[in-house]
Amino acid sequence: MVQVNKTEQQMQLIEAIKNNDSIVLKKLYVSNYYKIEALILKNNGSVEYAKNVYQDAFVTVWKHVKNDIYIPQNKITLQNYLYNIAKNKWTEVLSSKAFKNLKPLNTDLIISRTRKKEVKNKQDLKTKKLEIIMDIYKNLEQSDKHLLSSFYFDKKSLKDITSELKIEETIVRNKKHQCMEKLRAMVLSQKNKN
Repeated sequence: MVQVNKTEQQMQLIEAIKNNDSIVLKKLYVSNYYKIEALILKNNGSVEYAKNVYQDAFVTVWKHVKNDIYIPQNKITLQNYLYNIAKNKWTEVLSSKAFKNLKPLNTDLIISRTRKKEVKNKQDLKTKKLEIIMDIYKNLEQSDKHLLSSFYFDKKSLKDITSELKIEETIVRNKKHQCMEKLRAMVLSQKNKN
């Protein structure tokens, strides 16, 4: 088996890049990405920044190889060259005014939207429950509906209802209680069906 030294490997790699060998380019790209991503994530970056910086660095290295700007010397491999360019590009991003002025995500806005959605969901649920109760209310006997609407909707006192119906207050109180129990039973029955 013939052993190829590192300098020869690097020269073969450079030649393949100059010839736009897609298999070699893809292998070089994939095999070095995660090292750059780790560097950027450790230094206040994100995966999105890592992808952008790496892409930019890779294109730069490709151009340098094509234009003979990169020539392997001093034992700096193409992979190390790529890493150093990406590192320098990330340093530029970190020191840029745009990055320094980047404001953190406004979590208050997200929380506010979440709360609004929760409130709307609760209101929708209350509205639905009220619709169910009103449908059931329509099916009550006329005397029960009259008593409940006088007390709850018209906000009449028991005394007013008593004088209107010309019956004793205790009877009105008991009748109101019975009507409410009927309504509750019908609502629970409806809930159990759903």
